[in-house]
Amino acid sequence: MRKIVVALLVAASNLVMAQGGNLSGDLMMNVNFFQRDTNIKAAGNPLYDNYLSGGEGWLSLRYSVKGFTAAVRFDGFHNSNLQNPISALSASGLGTFSLSKEVQNLTITAGHVYDQIGSGIIFRAYEDRGLLIDNALFGLHLKYRAGKYATLKGFTGQTKNLFDRYKPIIKGFSAEGEFDLGSKAHTTPGIGIVNRTMDQASINYVVSEINNYPLAERYKPTYNNFAMTFYNTLNFGDFSWYVEAATKSKEATHYANVLKNLGGTVLYSTLGYAQAKWGLNASIKRSENFELRSSPKEILLQGIYNWQPIIAQIRPQRLIARYTPPSQFSELGGSLSGMLTPNENMTFNVAYTKINSLDTGATLFREVYADGEIRSVKDFIIRFGAQYLLYNQFIYQQKVNKSEYPDVNAITPFLELIYKINNKKSLRTELQYMSTKQDYGSWVFGLLEFSIAPKWSFAISDMYNIAPNKVHVKKALHYPNLFIARVVGPHRFTLQYVKQVDGINCTGGVCRYEPAFSGFKLGITSTF
Repeated sequence: MRKIVVALLVAASNLVMAQGGNLSGDLMMNVNFFQRDTNIKAAGNPLYDNYLSGGEGWLSLRYSVKGFTAAVRFDGFHNSNLQNPISALSASGLGTFSLSKEVQNLTITAGHVYDQIGSGIIFRAYEDRGLLIDNALFGLHLKYRAGKYATLKGFTGQTKNLFDRYKPIIKGFSAEGEFDLGSKAHTTPGIGIVNRTMDQASINYVVSEINNYPLAERYKPTYNNFAMTFYNTLNFGDFSWYVEAATKSKEATHYANVLKNLGGTVLYSTLGYAQAKWGLNASIKRSENFELRSSPKEILLQGIYNWQPIIAQIRPQRLIARYTPPSQFSELGGSLSGMLTPNENMTFNVAYTKINSLDTGATLFREVYADGEIRSVKDFIIRFGAQYLLYNQFIYQQKVNKSEYPDVNAITPFLELIYKINNKKSLRTELQYMSTKQDYGSWVFGLLEFSIAPKWSFAISDMYNIAPNKVHVKKALHYPNLFIARVVGPHRFTLQYVKQVDGINCTGGVCRYEPAFSGFKLGITSTF
């Protein structure tokens, strides 16, 4: 199948090249040089002990002409630590390829497709290179604009698994509308349904597991799972309201290390109100056993073909980001935030977030947050704030012993100063302090960055375990970072020396554990 599609891609590209069109592309490369450091536990695996270097790269090409689009991406991993940070991945090939043609109101795509239904609760095919998530749908995708007010989409295929595909088949359909409700209101409703059909090997795995259970706990597994969702965005004057409700049929699902026959539901909603000088935003999410995978055989980030919105806000501060809560398959949470801009030189934000386990009612996450930005001092931008958090390390990081890993209670004040030397040069500094007795103990973080727009950036930072918790670390350690970036036209080159503490790396509510890193990192990005 892949050879046929590649042949079609080459033939189509030759055809359209003769007719003129638009060719574009991009390159992204990372190279790591691993330096052993037993003090921070950056050792004891082949990357530090044997290979010493590795990296990954992506080269994408896209050609469009007269409603026709051909796209191809080459992926290369050579002793890469991206898939599993303690082992090397070496593989290369065509990561994605697709052909697309727009015929009047119908867009036909064959190959790898990135798309979602609603917010992604029942289906989302997307890419996140930082976590090596690439669950593109490989198959056929149709999108039809039915008149002025409706869009219909249908697709069928298999979820991408690096250079292969998971065997189960994913099929889906969605319909979205767009309507004015008088002169002040606008609504965009939608519905969607997704069906996953497991392959025989996956069914055999489920049957084998169930046959080991007591008779009272056995059930007949099903090949097919169905998920449905309704979603709508309503804009009315200064209000904006999004709501989505989803459900899925019963299927074999891992629960407390046992395959149980469970259905699931999700209710997610955000409500915003904005005026010229102030605004409010509220979010709520209730999810119950809402795990959608290509097969129950898959674990961690494998085989997931949906995405769950995160209630907690993603914070950019280095120390605060260390305890970002990932979305859970069963949770009940809400957040409330407010913004005040009394004049053009001041902005203030406050937020409160609460997340509990839906199964047990256990506290998962709490946050009280406030920040401000002052621009009235000549040539300066001053940002400041503080956060209080409670973070259930035992659940979020899947620890074994609750008494050894109690909830993290931390208070983190922070300050950021930006000094504009002139139109091109600026100096930025960050200071953060996290006070906590749990996990590794208290931290202090400092950064100094000098930028010469648009070509140069230099930064030096240090993260220091100023008051270590001796239960988990023997002594206070420094984690320095030296960084330089150079922009030359469409190319950007970065080089940094890094010592990074182990912890959780999160993007958009999807997280994974990463061990400590020690060494050099080289990065190259380019667009053309």
